[in-house]
Amino acid sequence: MRTTDHVATFATDRGQLVIGGVPLDRLCERVGSTPFFAYDRAAITARVAAVRAALPDEIGLGYAVKANPMPAVVQHVAALVDHLDVASAGELAVALDAGQHPAHVSFAGPGKTDAELRRAVAADVTVEVESRTELQRLVRTGKEFGVRPRAAIRVNPAFAVHGSGMRMGGGPQQFGVDAELVASVLGEVTDHDIEVVGFHVFAGSQNLSAEILGQAQTKTVDLVLDLAQHVRGSVTYVNLGGGFGIPYFEKDQRLDLEAVGERLGRLVDERLKPALPEAAVVIELGRYLVGESGVYVTRVVDVKESRGRAYAVVDGGMHHQLAASGNFGQVIRRNYPIALGNRVEESPTGPVTVVGSLCTPLDVLGADVALPQVEVGDLVTIFQAGAYGLTASPTAFLGHPPPAEVLI
Repeated sequence: MRTTDHVATFATDRGQLVIGGVPLDRLCERVGSTPFFAYDRAAITARVAAVRAALPDEIGLGYAVKANPMPAVVQHVAALVDHLDVASAGELAVALDAGQHPAHVSFAGPGKTDAELRRAVAADVTVEVESRTELQRLVRTGKEFGVRPRAAIRVNPAFAVHGSGMRMGGGPQQFGVDAELVASVLGEVTDHDIEVVGFHVFAGSQNLSAEILGQAQTKTVDLVLDLAQHVRGSVTYVNLGGGFGIPYFEKDQRLDLEAVGERLGRLVDERLKPALPEAAVVIELGRYLVGESGVYVTRVVDVKESRGRAYAVVDGGMHHQLAASGNFGQVIRRNYPIALGNRVEESPTGPVTVVGSLCTPLDVLGADVALPQVEVGDLVTIFQAGAYGLTASPTAFLGHPPPAEVLI
């Protein structure tokens, strides 16, 4: 994907980017300062609609709040999806404030505290249990409250998903109960102790291959069907995970969403639903729903040359958008798509390295980027910033102020 491909996903007006119908210069005045993150409401709505159209009707759509927990974003997405998955008590509060019914909220994460379990049980959400001891603590919490907690077992499968940005299953993992131990763990509790509604299997994230995703989903369904025989009651919840990727770099190809939906539809119709007719099947997506809707906007405060290399120094940096600096999972650093948002239609004049305001050589937002002649005051815009941006970044580093976030 080229930068121009990402610019094309947004409108332009008088040579500048338009986010949510607002030209970038006006948006800067509306926000009041740079840097900031801006998320396009219509782009999120369109992406959810595209996923809905590709997935079969019997599959519910979930949103992983950790991808972007901004309350306004969560409230907007909650009205469009069937399910919210949270990974902390803070995200739980955001999900419930957004109006999502507790029956359609799940709470995942390997390190839930007793206080978080108490809040989850009190709210009557589904706890996705990640260990034997967590299940025991959940049972104790339910007895203390005099209620039956609702739980799903998060399973660490024996298989890994190749081609994923982060592997969340296969081999030793901090996530979930190893598949071979699930039957034993379930045997330790009774129907009176807890209501086990089903399973969550999430083996990997950020995958761009429909074929690999299809293979993983097939293995996941096989695993769930095998484990379901150890549940005393009916299995009413099956979370097949997600892992749908978005293109970040020049050679990335977009995921064939239609191919994923067609294969998944056959798998559910022919294998999963006949065996587990009462199960609500959920695909849980985060980055895929919101990632491409967002931009990070930061203003150039200095332009300099050092021994033949041109630098544009901006008022933001890796403390806001760590992923763009390459310090959030990249083995070999590659540039996110970058443009001058106030001059998107001008031709590049040469390579410029965009660096942030932090006093560290790690603070590089774009190395040797093809940009027009950069001037002080220009608005450097980094695309694919709608997921794992602000909340995945070390905002307290070196004491700079946090950026604003707006949903337009």
